[in-house]
Amino acid sequence: MKEHRTEVRQHTLKAAKIVIDSKSIIDCTVRDLSSKGACLEVTSPIGIPETFELTIPVDSLTHKCRVSWRKTKRIGVYFV
Repeated sequence: MKEHRTEVRQHTLKAAKIVIDSKSIIDCTVRDLSSKGACLEVTSPIGIPETFELTIPVDSLTHKCRVSWRKTKRIGVYFV
């Protein structure tokens, strides 16, 4: 399979939160991370919109995200 990323992601296992409209929060796990995007593991991708904020408390980071792909329990996002 050809790699389409422009930057190598670092494998990780960090607790994070998907924040939708500053109201709804969905727990997730960051599986890999770069300065341009991430792979998130979720219980279910159903109900997660195309754009949202991702917060990673352990690193005190917040990113605005856009979904680039979805699989059964994983979502690929890039930071906007």
